[in-house]
Amino acid sequence: MDSITLNTDATAEIPPPLSSEAVDTRRVRIHPDFWYPLAWSKEVKPGKTLAVHFAGTPIVLVRPKQGDVFALENRCAHRQVPLDAGVVSGCAVRCGYHGWTYDATGKCIDVPYIGKGKLPNGVKSYPCREAAGLVFVYPGDPANMPEFPNLAAAENPEYKTRRFGRKIACHYSFMHENLIDMNHQFLHRKIMGQIQPRYLGRRLGDDWLEVQYTLPRTGGKQPLGEAAIFGGKRNDEANGKDVMTIRTEYPYQTLRIAPASGDKEPVMDLWIVYVPQDTEQRTIRTFGLLSIHKPAGNLGRALLTLAWPVLIRFTEAIFKEDRWIVEAEQKAHDAQGANWNQEVFPVIRELTGLLGRRGLPPL
Repeated sequence: MDSITLNTDATAEIPPPLSSEAVDTRRVRIHPDFWYPLAWSKEVKPGKTLAVHFAGTPIVLVRPKQGDVFALENRCAHRQVPLDAGVVSGCAVRCGYHGWTYDATGKCIDVPYIGKGKLPNGVKSYPCREAAGLVFVYPGDPANMPEFPNLAAAENPEYKTRRFGRKIACHYSFMHENLIDMNHQFLHRKIMGQIQPRYLGRRLGDDWLEVQYTLPRTGGKQPLGEAAIFGGKRNDEANGKDVMTIRTEYPYQTLRIAPASGDKEPVMDLWIVYVPQDTEQRTIRTFGLLSIHKPAGNLGRALLTLAWPVLIRFTEAIFKEDRWIVEAEQKAHDAQGANWNQEVFPVIRELTGLLGRRGLPPL
């Protein structure tokens, strides 16, 4: 489907509140036919295993002392006990109960007390790949495997990347809405000061929604963390002219800040995804790659390194507030048992439709 350029005036048409017949996005399951990060590379130590989950499915990541990390369903075919409690042996994992051994394909290659000609069936394996400090697993149908996500900025030496993430007690849709709707800057007033988002417009496709804003400062001082992102204080001429582009390209999100002229690389490039942990998909684990373009010259790059701890504290404080508010939204939804939201911003209504049609029906 070709992209559609929609009305850029957020107040031109105020849609009615969501009806009880509208899709309850909080019950839509994430689609498995995509590459999902399930751990940071540093979490999977050489010669060790790591238990992870995708939407209630237990998976074990195994890193041989020599060789690539691989992923199997986290159970032994014998007594169904978790393989993460086993031992890494060469390029295989040995169950800690009876010693049944599985290679990277999930094939059972050894049962110590029976002959080699009588080996039983193995366990399911998952395509696995490392990139940008993340361990990705493909949990979907092998026949539908998509392209690997583009992590260009995080793998570009011209950017310095911060890797962050937390577990959050909410459905993944709350996080998509939180990031794409910059009208919630009032929540961050103590950290950001007085910001008045200006909505520029949005574009919509089959599996993506892109929104643009400027965020001029209307009062208060520029936070040091923001100065670290932009390489210093923005003058009055630059204030509010940088364009923020937020894109949900199912199931990932990106946020880029670039000069309005568009003739320079983004000063900030965020890639983030929210991976459900439990079957009901009420707990997610976020994986974010926040990349800041390095200033020109050795001095500018040294200053960015010095300012990095400030940027970390700044972004952590914002993320803490976002985490609190989306968990409060989830609690309200659970207490009400349905979606009572009276949503008037067209962007969120379109995002609801996108997540609903790209995901799986409720259990």
